[in-house]
Amino acid sequence: MPAHDIQDLLQFIDASPSPWHAVQTIVRRLQTAGFSALPEQDSWQLQPGGRYYVIRDDSSIILFVVGQQPLQRSGFRIVGAHTDSPGLRIKPNPVQDSDGLLRLGVEVYGGPILATFADRDLSLAGRLCYRSKQGQIASRLLHVDRPLLRLPNLAIHMNRKVNEEGLKLDKQKELPLLFSTAAERQLPRHRFLALLEDSTGIDAERILSWELNVYDTQKGEIWGADREFIADSQLDNLASCHAGLTALLDRDSLAADSTLVCAFFDHEEIGSVSRIGADGSFLPDILERIAVARGVGRCDLHRAMAQSFLISADMAHAYQPNFPAAYDPEHQVGVNQGPVIKINANQRYSTESLAAAQFIDCCEQAGVPFQKYSHRSDIPCGSTIGPMTAARLGMRSIDVGNPLWAMHSVRESAGVLDHDYLIRALKKFFSGG
Repeated sequence: MPAHDIQDLLQFIDASPSPWHAVQTIVRRLQTAGFSALPEQDSWQLQPGGRYYVIRDDSSIILFVVGQQPLQRSGFRIVGAHTDSPGLRIKPNPVQDSDGLLRLGVEVYGGPILATFADRDLSLAGRLCYRSKQGQIASRLLHVDRPLLRLPNLAIHMNRKVNEEGLKLDKQKELPLLFSTAAERQLPRHRFLALLEDSTGIDAERILSWELNVYDTQKGEIWGADREFIADSQLDNLASCHAGLTALLDRDSLAADSTLVCAFFDHEEIGSVSRIGADGSFLPDILERIAVARGVGRCDLHRAMAQSFLISADMAHAYQPNFPAAYDPEHQVGVNQGPVIKINANQRYSTESLAAAQFIDCCEQAGVPFQKYSHRSDIPCGSTIGPMTAARLGMRSIDVGNPLWAMHSVRESAGVLDHDYLIRALKKFFSGG
């Protein structure tokens, strides 16, 4: 894969330190490619070949290209992924003043590897809501682009068994992040509000609420003896969002007969049950509105759904040779060996045999290697947006993803070649492969 292409992925992730920023980053690219925004409260007029996007609550986005053929004849081709990653979120009243230091209280979001947040250069990104000077409620993104917070480890002299038993952190008592020394002339809460004011230009007294994500300020890097690996935060799952977006914006994809859709949801890491999550109404609402705007009735919409296909793209567990016992010996998927078809008999992944065969055909047409993954039978398997989305839509679906090391770490690793492989496979899928 050309160096500039993988650098584009790393720049995409580094510009997106929160789900709200991820949507903003995507929108910039869509506007450059001639896409138009569709507010949900407006009436829609859609044209064949038209390029559109819909945002719900700033952190979930659905983008689509209207197909050249009638919807009931060509159906939808959909790639789904998610914009959120597990980590830490700042509490509503976060400032804790003790022993001459200010700390920020956090809540655990999803299932991060908490120990990986220790001794990292952390900062804040997310969304603020405030009252404008005209008295209206408004929102603005916040991105503090410098190290601001830290979770220092306890010295080994006071935690002698850390290397044998691992770092264990009490979520209430031991996760608050060091923020500042206490200032005698300033109340602790005012110190935090002053930071928000300085970062946004919004007067502190007008700030009403926030959703703030803790992120690692270290930029993404290419590493390895032959520069064959990448490391960054949020590869799960912004790498899949980037791959889907890049494939959709390909010239051949934009001229496809089918209506092409990328659906990127927030809240996957906490179960997707929300109005903006994959288990909510967002995607069914938008697909139905596309049909209505194209003059397609309910019966023909069901005809379209019956011949549609959804690829749920989420990262997969790459084999790590230091821990062979964690993997099924017959299903060890390798980094830089192609996208992974994820299979689970209990439908934790949505893949079934016909969907797998169709994706394999796309890979073979694109000249892309592929792998198959099954979890150890004696370890609980994670899940994705695939099963819930397929169930809501009544649509054939498959779960795929690129191999990843250290999933849910604050800094994950993957392969340079795999990202290109997935983009090529998704291009073939979108263009009618």
